[in-house]
Amino acid sequence: MLKGLKTRSTDPEIMDNFQGTPETLQSVLDDINNVNRILGGNKITVAAVDRLLDANPRERYTIVDVGCADGSMLRALALLCRKKGVMADFLGLDLSVDALELAREASKDFPEIRYHEQDVLQLSEADFTCDILVTTLMTHHFTDGDLRVLLAQFARLADIAVVNNDLHRSALAFYLFKAFSIFFIRTPTAKIDGLISIRKGFKKRELLAFAKALPQMNHKIKWKWAFRYVWIMQPKRPKTI
Repeated sequence: MLKGLKTRSTDPEIMDNFQGTPETLQSVLDDINNVNRILGGNKITVAAVDRLLDANPRERYTIVDVGCADGSMLRALALLCRKKGVMADFLGLDLSVDALELAREASKDFPEIRYHEQDVLQLSEADFTCDILVTTLMTHHFTDGDLRVLLAQFARLADIAVVNNDLHRSALAFYLFKAFSIFFIRTPTAKIDGLISIRKGFKKRELLAFAKALPQMNHKIKWKWAFRYVWIMQPKRPKTI
């Protein structure tokens, strides 16, 4: 397995083309959300957005989550904005119709959030622009070639920043997840896909290579527990006198 982690895996994940019922999908997403809650995965993105809001004051923001699944991240960000007294509109994009229906049902108390079915590789500035674009545990699903296209689109769409929260490919992460899943993950899909996801994750040198292809952006890439990288991309602004 150590040898198999030297390069990114190209193995498909079950969730890439999920064929189960909406109820089964909800169970898998509940497992994923539980992992994020226990290990603090979502907090990484929420904290990054919190800092961006403070550093870039505006009357109102548009925040987009690409690959939003059941909308748990958007609800966390909406609660952040409510707490801060910040006016914001939220848009969740995903290709799974079933996941979007679950997101709408779970977001009934969040009128500021809306959802839309969208192939993220087909995004363009004609579809929308936003202030902050977030994506969590999504970019590792793409091949290196498609990911370069996707990141370039993100850079065009976000006026303030892109916040990418994804996995660090690590042997330690792989084996710790195997042990963790015994006690905290119920569904076989989440257990299997979790291990595949780690193998499809990133080394920092790989993220730096992707960043080098986007010279119009400033990049900050930091390692966070538990085995995540948060990558913040911000457009370079002309210097003012």
